Amino acid sequence: MKSLLNPRRRRFLATAAGLGSLLAAPLAASARTTGRQPVVVVTSYNDETFSRFEAAFEKANPRYKLQLVWRMPHDALPYLRQPAQGGADVYWSASPRTFATLAADGAWQPLGIARDGLPENIGKARLSDANGLYTATEMAGYGFIVNPGALARLGLAEPKDWRDLTAPAYAGQIVIPIPSRVGFAPVMVDILLQAYGWEKGWATWSAIAGNAGTLMDRGSTFVTDEVGSGRRALGLSIDFFAVAAIANGAPLRFAYPAHGGINPAHIAITKSAGNPEGARAFARFVLSAAGQKILTHSDIHKLPVRPAVYRELPDAYFNPFAAAEKGAFDYDGELGRNRLGLLSALFEQMLINSHGELVELWQRLHRAEAAGKNVAAARQLLESPLISAAEADDPALQRQFRNRLEGSDPGSAGASELVWHERSQANRTAAGRLLQEMGA
Repeated sequence: MKSLLNPRRRRFLATAAGLGSLLAAPLAASARTTGRQPVVVVTSYNDETFSRFEAAFEKANPRYKLQLVWRMPHDALPYLRQPAQGGADVYWSASPRTFATLAADGAWQPLGIARDGLPENIGKARLSDANGLYTATEMAGYGFIVNPGALARLGLAEPKDWRDLTAPAYAGQIVIPIPSRVGFAPVMVDILLQAYGWEKGWATWSAIAGNAGTLMDRGSTFVTDEVGSGRRALGLSIDFFAVAAIANGAPLRFAYPAHGGINPAHIAITKSAGNPEGARAFARFVLSAAGQKILTHSDIHKLPVRPAVYRELPDAYFNPFAAAEKGAFDYDGELGRNRLGLLSALFEQMLINSHGELVELWQRLHRAEAAGKNVAAARQLLESPLISAAEADDPALQRQFRNRLEGSDPGSAGASELVWHERSQANRTAAGRLLQEMGA
């Protein structure tokens, strides 16, 4: 596996982590040595991506020198809350909630760049902040990482949408990332709830979880590893991971469902930027036609936010703007953002805790159903959400979970979660009793 950072960048990261807000001192020395003004970029992009932008930007803007501080989203938030924001000029990453949280803190200054040729939305998803503080630079699409060979051996069709995954034939063949522990997964939960409605959305998730053979935790094996090896036939993910694995020879493809969603990467200029003009120049470059084309390089393969770029790409390159015209991106990220932490906690108690028991119950239910027995009552118990949609819309309840950012440790269960755990267990016990009574 390629290192995310080359040795030069790792040395810089160590320096940045040690100095925090004193970062300006070594950067000033760097500027005197090179004769160029430093632009400090905090990002979670790997070196394959950052180095290509670095080379192209510095060639087009020789007065500036990019300096990298590598931070994952849950680390970027405290880093950018330091005095002087850790010396950062730019934050560039895929973490919508981090950008929104820092916007509420007053951490950004207006981008102040032209948006010619850049749409404000794709489907119902906003690409730019309404106050002009940050904007999307690329998108990752949600869907299915599939192993065509494994599907063929099992006689399974490639799914077209999420409900296809509830079929008994997929039992044991699906990898699900745990939303409370895997950064991209909370939005995935909400995509189904918005697409199908609260009741039917949770019913669909319960059946999919009942077919899951692997739960992906933070720090565990990747979805692409499980599916690429053939241990499982399909995994729920975002396209970026599939593209990276395919580039390294994995026998995979990525399927975009009829009801999809995006995880946008944004760019913002810090309020404390020591070089705001350099920061603005970098943001302008990333959003330019030249910068957007870099995203389509075979080693990166992202989805640009500038629609005109797709006219120059092969027909096989997924065009999210064309898909949006067919309703594929009706997911509203702004509508769902405040409840993502809550949804992750509900998912944990309903579908992750005692997952083995849930899988067994769904297998018994499918067998009974195939035998012609009436399983409606047992199904309702397994499918019913733990709280109503009205309860989930309560701002006070949402605030209890709003700080559970991407990849952060949820900590111990609170009072609400203990109630949900008991309710979920009671539903499973009652469903098991009903199935036993019918001989299943």
